[in-house]
Amino acid sequence: MEKQSTNGRTKKGTGGYSNITVKKETATRFRSYSKKFGKSHSEVLDGMIQYFKENNLDPFGEGTKIIVDSIKKLERQMMKKFDRLIAIIKNMEKTSIRPTYEMMLILYEAYVKDGRKPRRKPVQIQEERMDFLEPRNTVPKTEHERILKEFESYMDLQQKSGQLDKSHAAIF
Repeated sequence: MEKQSTNGRTKKGTGGYSNITVKKETATRFRSYSKKFGKSHSEVLDGMIQYFKENNLDPFGEGTKIIVDSIKKLERQMMKKFDRLIAIIKNMEKTSIRPTYEMMLILYEAYVKDGRKPRRKPVQIQEERMDFLEPRNTVPKTEHERILKEFESYMDLQQKSGQLDKSHAAIF
């Protein structure tokens, strides 16, 4: 603790500190609370006051009630969402999981009653096709038909005009 001199005398413990009188119970609770943080009593008390100011809270007024009400509201909203999730899961179980299980059970029972042993077919793995890398000279069918018609009309014009060689006409 700092020592200050007042009027020529030195007093111990007057270096910017002040005493506050509180009940013994409160003082012991506060000391144990301060020990949790490993801070001095002044630092803990300053932190508490700062917290109340920054959050506009009044420890004796509506501040705590507002916080408690908002927590309860959030809890109700979460419970509603949980109920929705449970309803979705139950619906899935009812509409898809249970019927599928029952169908599989019926098929299994029929298989067991039949008494036949399953034939194991070898698994055939297809070879990878690498021909997709090779260029192809393919034309869609509609495009092919259009080009063919244009070519035939060209050939007809050539034959009518007499410009077509006999060697080319033999091809068609």
